[in-house]
Amino acid sequence: MLSAPENLSEEEQDELRRELAKVEEEIQTLSQVLAAKEKHLAEIKRKLGISSLQELKQNIAKGWQDVTATSAYKKTSETLSQAGQKASAAFSSVGSVITKKLEDVKNSPTFKSFEEKVENLKSKVGGAKPAGGDFGEVLNSTANATSAEATEPPPAQTEALP
Repeated sequence: MLSAPENLSEEEQDELRRELAKVEEEIQTLSQVLAAKEKHLAEIKRKLGISSLQELKQNIAKGWQDVTATSAYKKTSETLSQAGQKASAAFSSVGSVITKKLEDVKNSPTFKSFEEKVENLKSKVGGAKPAGGDFGEVLNSTANATSAEATEPPPAQTEALP
């Protein structure tokens, strides 16, 4: 049992009880009306062929649209785009530097000297240097000549005996 507050008269308490009953009845009625409306809504959606999956897709699309409209998303997207552009420029720059360094190595006196030695070896092993042969061809033909020598038996050496 509830204890009656001392500052309310019996008449005021009765009035409040009637109002309480009335509000509870209205809530019950509204719950019934809401349930009927939800049933009607489901029936309309069924007739229109709107499934729960379609509703979910629409809600996700709407949610994504709302997210992309926020300033935080726009700032993040812009920052990531700038970072991607900077990374692309950096990779391009690194590629250019590597290409230049390789060209410098190829044009260096040490590499030229090595190239000449390989060409000399080629001419000693396989004959004269073919016209227009490049360093790669020289290396390949030298490797082929070396492997051919390895598979052939060594020539018999004739030494004059004293």
